[in-house]
Amino acid sequence: MTLVQTQLRSISATPVHRTAADAMDTGGPQVCDDMTVEVALSVMAGARTAHLLVCDNDGLCTGLLTQAQLTAARDSSAYTDRIQLRDILGDRGPFTSPVTTLAEAEHAMRYSHVEALPVVDEHGSALGVLALAR
Repeated sequence: MTLVQTQLRSISATPVHRTAADAMDTGGPQVCDDMTVEVALSVMAGARTAHLLVCDNDGLCTGLLTQAQLTAARDSSAYTDRIQLRDILGDRGPFTSPVTTLAEAEHAMRYSHVEALPVVDEHGSALGVLALAR
């Protein structure tokens, strides 16, 4: 699985107002927040992805974790093999809606200093990931 690396453009450069739904990748793995860090790193390596969508037991998206975040958690002095993704995820979000324009999503990502955002529906279920081009 490879995340879609979309070059986001401003609205003025794009005559049609494309949305997050138009550019998101829907094929990435979604994992439960009770998964351990080691297992998550293995899933990430197997899927050849830089991001994991994390969901709770009800299937609601609780966030997105990167390989760098998981590696930092594993390498910390407080790490044990019982630490679960929910323990390192922190606050929910940021998220974006599938109807958000690409310009708005790009602005939010740059403002929040994130390279990827989960795209969630009105109920909080993950639909995919929107990633900035590098």
